[in-house]
Amino acid sequence: MKIIRTKAELRALTQSWRRAGDSIGVVPTMGALHAGHLSLVDRACDENDRVIVTLFVNPRQFNSPEDLAKYPRTEDSDAEKLTPYGADVLYVPDGPQMYPDGFATTISVTGVSAGLCGGARPGHFDGVATVVTKLFLQCDADRAYFGEKDYQQLQVVIRLAEDLDLKTKIVGCPTVREDDGLAMSSRNLRLGPGPREIAPVIAQVLDDAARVISRGGQVAQALDNARAALLTAGFDTIDYLELRSDPDLKLMNRADRPGRLFLAAWLDGVRLIDNVPVAGLASVPAPEDHPLEPA
Repeated sequence: MKIIRTKAELRALTQSWRRAGDSIGVVPTMGALHAGHLSLVDRACDENDRVIVTLFVNPRQFNSPEDLAKYPRTEDSDAEKLTPYGADVLYVPDGPQMYPDGFATTISVTGVSAGLCGGARPGHFDGVATVVTKLFLQCDADRAYFGEKDYQQLQVVIRLAEDLDLKTKIVGCPTVREDDGLAMSSRNLRLGPGPREIAPVIAQVLDDAARVISRGGQVAQALDNARAALLTAGFDTIDYLELRSDPDLKLMNRADRPGRLFLAAWLDGVRLIDNVPVAGLASVPAPEDHPLEPA
C-alpha cells in the first residue's frame, strides 16, 4: 500500500489505472480507523480493481476548535490496520492540498441536511459536502463507501452525487457494532471506563423504542420513555431523539412508512450518535409485551 500526500501524485496514479481499465473505489475517512471503517475497505476491495482510503481530518465539518483539536490523529496505526485488506493507496493530504490559499467555494445540500446533526451542528454538512466532492474528483472514484451509522451524512452524500451528476456511485454499508451493541466510532476512544460501560444503553433504548413504535405504540410516548431511560442511565444531555422517514428524513409522528430513529446524546463530554430502522406498520408482526410499551 502506497502512502500519497499530494493530489498531483494521486492523479498520476489514477490515470495509469484508467489506462489499464481498472475500476476505482474510495473509502473517505478522518482516520482513527476501527472495524467499521475496515468493513468498508473490505467491501471496496471486493467490488473494485483499485481502492483508495483517504485520511483527512476536515476542519470545515467541526463546529468547535476544541472538538477538532481532540480528534485522534493515528496515521501510523491506521496504515498498519489497513495492510491486510489489500487497499492500494492511503491518501493523506494536508490542509493546503485540500484548501489552498484563496479557496472560496462551499457546497451546500438542503433538504436531507436539515435538522438532526444539521440542526445541532450548523455548517457541518456544508463541510462534509465540500470535502467529499473534492475527494471524489481527486480520486476519480467509481464507487464511494459510507457507513449507515452516519445515516444523515450518507443521505447528504447520495443527494450531492445525484444533484451534481457525479459519476461516483454511493454505497451505504451496515453499521458495525461492538459486542455490547455500541455503534463503532472513533469518538468512543474518548470515553472513560465508567461511561464506556453506560454507552451501549443507546442501542438498547433505540431498539426498544423502535419495536414499540413499529407495533403501533404512540411515537411521542415511546420517545419520552427512551429519553428518560437514557438520562437515568447516566447520559448528560440529548441533542435529539426523533423518528424520520427513510430516505428523505422528514419528521414522522407514526410508523406509517419505513423510517428510522435518530439519536445524538452526550456522555462524559463525548457526543455519540446512532440510528436504527423502524418498519412500517403493515410489515410488522403482532405486538408483544415490552418494557417501553406505552401504558
